[in-house]
Amino acid sequence: MHQFVATPFGEQGLILRPGSAKALQLPHARFEELRALVSASGTVPGWLIGPVGAQWNVDLAGHSAGDAILVREAGPYDFSRATWEINLGCDLDCIMCYLGEKRFEGLDMDGKRKLLAVLRDAGVIWLQITGGEPLIDPDFPEAYRLAHEMGMMLELLSNGSRLRKPHILNLLRTLPPTKLTLSVYGATAGTYDAVTRRRGGFARFREGVHKAVDAGLNIDLSLIIVQDNVHEADAMREWAGQLGVPYREYANISPTIHGTAEPLPSQSPQYLTNRAPFTGCPAGVTFFHADPFGRASICKVGREPNIDLIAEGVEGLTRLGEIAESLMLRTGGCTGCQLSDTCRVCRPMAKVFQDAKAPLVNYCQHGER
Repeated sequence: MHQFVATPFGEQGLILRPGSAKALQLPHARFEELRALVSASGTVPGWLIGPVGAQWNVDLAGHSAGDAILVREAGPYDFSRATWEINLGCDLDCIMCYLGEKRFEGLDMDGKRKLLAVLRDAGVIWLQITGGEPLIDPDFPEAYRLAHEMGMMLELLSNGSRLRKPHILNLLRTLPPTKLTLSVYGATAGTYDAVTRRRGGFARFREGVHKAVDAGLNIDLSLIIVQDNVHEADAMREWAGQLGVPYREYANISPTIHGTAEPLPSQSPQYLTNRAPFTGCPAGVTFFHADPFGRASICKVGREPNIDLIAEGVEGLTRLGEIAESLMLRTGGCTGCQLSDTCRVCRPMAKVFQDAKAPLVNYCQHGER
C-alpha cells in the first residue's frame, strides 16, 4: 500500500500523504522525473527524501519509488475536489436536517466502484464522503478503501455514532482520513437525544468521539446550535476544549433540499450570523457534488440540472460549467435587486429559501429593514 501520492495540480505536481493536510510542491520537471522512476522500478530520488523527512518525519531512503508512491494521472478538466453522498440514510432524525426525508437508497457496490473510477479519472484529488450518515452504509468500508487505493485524499463528515465499532475505527486508524468532521448536537444526553430524536444517541456519540481521539485521528467538530440546545452552547465549546480539538459553530439553518421549510423553526435567532457577501465559488468549475445515485451537480444545494456519471462518465462533466453559470444568474425574484452587490447568499441557496417561502430575514437583506 502506498505511503504517498504524487499528482499533477495545475502547472506543477504535489506530493501528498494520506491522513495529512500537508503537501509538497514539485516543479513539473521533477514530477515527470518521479513518474519515470516509478515506472522503471527505481528508488526514491535523493532530492525528495529530505523534504519528505522534514515534512512528515518519514525516511524513504532506499525505498522503491513504486512501492512508496502512487502516481496519479491528470484529469481532462480542472476538477480537483468533490463531495459524495454515499447514501442519504441516517441513524439520527435531527430536527434541523436539510435532507428532509432520509431514504436509504442509492448505488450498489458495483455502481459505487464505477462512480469512484469516474471521480479518479476526472482528476479528483480531495474527496469528501458524506451522507446521511456515511458510516452506516454497508458498502462504506470497501468504498473507502477503494478511494484510498485510487489515491484520493479523503475527508469524512459523520455524526460519530459508528466510530465505536471496532471494524470502523480500525479502518480509519489504518487508513486515516485527512479530516474527520463530527457534528455535535448537545452536551447532555437529554438535549442531544431531543435534537436528534434518537434515545441513546448521546452515549454512542461520546464513546465514538473519545475512541477516535485516542486513535489519533484528525478531528474537527461542528457545533450545531439550534433553539433546543442553545443553553448548552458554552458546555459544547468547553467539551471541545477538553478534547483538544478545533471546532466551528453553525447556527444558520437552511430549508431542505426539496425546498420545504421544516428545519427553519429550529433556528436560534440570537445566534444567527451575517454571512460575508457572496463573490463567487468554484462550484461546477473546480468542484462538484455527487449524490447517492452518481448524479453530479455543481454542489449540494444546486442539485438541478445534474449529470448521470454512471451513464455518461467523465465526459458528462463538460456541461457542469454551463450549468453553474445558469444557476448563478440573479433570477426568480432577485433580478434588478439594488443590494445584489452585497448579497450574502448564492443564487441556488436563495432559490431554496424562496421555494420554502421562508421569511426574507432568513436569507435576504431586504428582510432586515
